[in-house]
Amino acid sequence: MAANPLKYVKGVLKFVIDRRGFDQVLEKLQIVSAGQGKCVAEMMVEKQHTNRGNTLHGGMTDALVDGVSTLALMSHEKGTPGISIGIQVQYLGAAKVGDKLVIDAETKKMGKSLAFMDVQITNTSTGSLIALGSHTMLVGENFGDFKYEK
Repeated sequence: MAANPLKYVKGVLKFVIDRRGFDQVLEKLQIVSAGQGKCVAEMMVEKQHTNRGNTLHGGMTDALVDGVSTLALMSHEKGTPGISIGIQVQYLGAAKVGDKLVIDAETKKMGKSLAFMDVQITNTSTGSLIALGSHTMLVGENFGDFKYEK
C-alpha cells in the first residue's frame, strides 16, 4: 500500500479528471479520507449535476458510486485497478442544488480476480439517504496509462 493512501487516492482522482474524459464529472468531488479499502468523499450538488426536475441526476449518482468505490478499492492493501463488471444502484431519495453529499465506499471483499465494494450516499443537508450502491470489479495490474505504484 502507498505510504499515504489519502494522497495516493487524491492523485488517482486528479489523474482521471485531468484526462478530460467522462470522469471529469467528478471534478467537484473532494476526498475526505482514504485507506484500508475505504474512501469517503464529499460533493456539493451544482446545476450541472441535476436532471430536468432539478434534482441529482441518476447518471451522476451512478458515477459517484463507480468513482468513489474504485478509489476505495485502490486504497486497499491488495487493491489493484480493474474493470467494472457490475454496478447496482438503489435510488432512495433526492438532492437539489446546494445540498452537500457524503459518499462513503468500502471494499467488502477482495479476491484474486474480483473485488466487491459497497457505497452509501447521504444528503447531509437533509440527513436522508440518497442511494445505496454495489460495485463488482475484475481486478488487474494497470489502470489505462496510469502508472500503478503503491
